[in-house]
Amino acid sequence: MSKDKKINPRPVIDNRQARFNFELTEDFEAGIALSGWEVKGIRSGSVDMKDSYVLMKDGEAWIIGLKITPTREVTFQVEPGRTRKLLLTKPELSKIFKATQEKGLTCIPTKLFWKTNLVKIKISLGKGKTKFDKRETLKRKEWDKEKSKISKLSSKLQ
Repeated sequence: MSKDKKINPRPVIDNRQARFNFELTEDFEAGIALSGWEVKGIRSGSVDMKDSYVLMKDGEAWIIGLKITPTREVTFQVEPGRTRKLLLTKPELSKIFKATQEKGLTCIPTKLFWKTNLVKIKISLGKGKTKFDKRETLKRKEWDKEKSKISKLSSKLQ
């Protein structure tokens, strides 16, 4: 018998665009309030974090723009881009609130992962990069690639 392709039961979803657009400083690990179909959608890996951000409202943290595509088994009407509550401690909430209000930082989700049987989200405080900063980052990455190629060639020649 042929085995069906196994899907990763615990995928890790990264927001690589966040590292490119923001200079990230401090990280927090938060729980996220989900319904059953959303957990199945995360398990299948159909999550889009590209345009999502965290909003502080009434002393609570809410994630906006996180799109979880429902699986085919969902028969009722769902909203994939609904606002979801983040579960953080009071000191973490106050720290994030101060940073976003006083320092002008933005709170962005960077990673969605499983910790034991719970879905966790890693959120980071960051300052937006300018176009110049983005170009510098790309140049630095390309130069690092070139250096590694040169060092590999020189080690082979010796």
